[in-house]
Amino acid sequence: MQDNDRSAIIKIGDEEYQLTLTTKATKEIAKRYGGLENLGTKLMKTENFEMALDEVVWLITLLANQSILIHNLKNQDKRELLTEETVELLTSPLELATYKDAIMEAMFKGTKRNVESEDDLKNTPAE
Repeated sequence: MQDNDRSAIIKIGDEEYQLTLTTKATKEIAKRYGGLENLGTKLMKTENFEMALDEVVWLITLLANQSILIHNLKNQDKRELLTEETVELLTSPLELATYKDAIMEAMFKGTKRNVESEDDLKNTPAE
C-alpha cells in the first residue's frame, strides 16, 4: 500500500489514482519548471487556457504514475501507466481545475516532512 501521508487521491474515469510526489517526480518537475517553487507560480499565472490545461494534465499524469510505478515495483500484477492522452480523454476541463488543489496537496504532503524536520532542528535547544 501507498503512504497516504504523502499523496492525494483523484478520480480519473472510473478509477481512483494517488498523486504522489516522489524524488523521481521532483526531478522531472525541476527539469520542466526549474524547481518546485516555480510550479505554483506557473500553474497560477498561465494566461493561455490550453497551455494551463496541458500543464495540469502533465502534472496529473506524472504524479499519478508515481503510485503506479511504486505498485509495479512491489507487486507481480503490473498496472499500465497513464498517458496524457488518457487523462485528457477521461477528464473534463472542470475536473482538471479541481485537480489543481489535489496537485498542490500532493506537493505539500511530499515536501512537508522535510520542512518539519528542518523546523525541529531549529527548535532544538543548543547545548
